[in-house]
Amino acid sequence: MEEDDLASVLTAVGPRLRALRRERDTTLAQLSETTGISLSTLSRLESGQRKPTLELLLPLAKAYGVQLDELVGAPATGDPRVHMRPFTRNGRTFVPLTRQSGGLLAYKAIIPGGGAECGDLEQKVHEGYEWLYVLSGRLRLVLGEHDLVLAAGEVAEFDTRVPHAFANAGSRPVEVLMLFGPQGERLHVRARPKGS
Repeated sequence: MEEDDLASVLTAVGPRLRALRRERDTTLAQLSETTGISLSTLSRLESGQRKPTLELLLPLAKAYGVQLDELVGAPATGDPRVHMRPFTRNGRTFVPLTRQSGGLLAYKAIIPGGGAECGDLEQKVHEGYEWLYVLSGRLRLVLGEHDLVLAAGEVAEFDTRVPHAFANAGSRPVEVLMLFGPQGERLHVRARPKGS
């Protein structure tokens, strides 16, 4: 790796760490407690004021459940496979289908069945745009004032600034393919010409 490439990889580590922490909805204090790294060191790492070292990056990779090369954004070594590392949040399993921690992200989500989430759902808003494809099962999507149930093969797309929530609408697990992008980035869909 050339010196310029090394410098650009190291410069990108701080923003990548910050994005990963925010994506996981973790505070610096929580991360400090989990890793044993001081709050000030974590803050300086994220802002680029501290050079990342193995002693700092290894506990962070373990805390986030990612490989070290993903944490630092190491260049690909020729293996095109995405090594999926599932994580669980609020009883739901998410399998990342993309390598990067920013830009357009793809996940397979598995929401257990049993009707535990059938009541009122707390809708959230955030920046971004989302596209959902139900692979199997039935997904309840509450989007603003709309309360919908999507079956296998159905798709929904929406601006995530609209209040939204989703849950399993059946007794069996639901599997959903989710694509999420930053605000302003939408998926491009080709429509068939009329008469086809």
